[in-house]
Amino acid sequence: MPGAVEEELFSPLKRYERIIPGFREFLECLRNPLPKTVRINTLKASVEEVLSGLEERGVEFEPLGWYEHGIKLLNVEKPGNMLEYFLGFIHPQEEVSMIPPLLMELQHGELVLDLCAAPGSKATQISQLMANTGHVVANDVSLSRLSLLRDNYERLGVLNMSVTMYDGRRFPLVCQFDKVLVDAPCSCEGVIRKDFSVLRALGKHAYWRMHKLQRALLLRATRLVKPGGLIVYSTCTFAPEENELVVDYVLKRTRDLLEIEPLELQGLKYAPGLTEWGGRELHPDLVYCARFYPHFNDTGGLFVAKLRRKK
Repeated sequence: MPGAVEEELFSPLKRYERIIPGFREFLECLRNPLPKTVRINTLKASVEEVLSGLEERGVEFEPLGWYEHGIKLLNVEKPGNMLEYFLGFIHPQEEVSMIPPLLMELQHGELVLDLCAAPGSKATQISQLMANTGHVVANDVSLSRLSLLRDNYERLGVLNMSVTMYDGRRFPLVCQFDKVLVDAPCSCEGVIRKDFSVLRALGKHAYWRMHKLQRALLLRATRLVKPGGLIVYSTCTFAPEENELVVDYVLKRTRDLLEIEPLELQGLKYAPGLTEWGGRELHPDLVYCARFYPHFNDTGGLFVAKLRRKK
């Protein structure tokens, strides 16, 4: 890619130079393709069985280290063409995409809602972590994306999932859930290493348009979770408007209903959440949120927050 073209392409990201540690390394990392990572699906096979089968077929891999069900494929270009994929033994999933379900403190037998679930990587991971017990409601507003979710949960042997199609902002208040995941639609800056075209759609109007949708989704989640229950909010973007400013808005709107909990995640580097942006002071507890930048762990980008509804 010519230097002038590349500089123009990356120009929307210059607004983050002050907040991203090692900004030059960050930009350099974006020029490189993402590693191929997959989640081993223990609903269909054990980790040992899958790894043994890969070794026998000459597939080179290395464990992610921080997550026993995640591996990096070293000599495979298209994991979706592998036998293990069609058997449901593995699921292609970007490394940081595996983080939000792990922060939900899932217990067997719980009632869990994934408010923006399609195409289902995180929803099926939730079912896996719950060992097909309890019940997972996987909701999305898009019919075409829900068809992909159904394909995935059938292939992966998920048995504890119901699929619904509602606008998450108006999901029915018929019951309350132990845990709610809001993996919100976003401007997708964190997937630049897979798709440079997302850079061309960026701009302040896009950030604020997404902000309004995201805060409405998170506000709905506060009514859908039980007292004492947990909400995990995540995006794959770097924009504070879609991350800290969304959480800050909901904290202030709901007053003392929620508290941000620190993350307990070993083996991955991340930066704390922002407590100031654009001259605006934000809630001090936003420091407990986490920002995963691509150059920290050779991944995509992720923002995540854990919110506990007070009893």
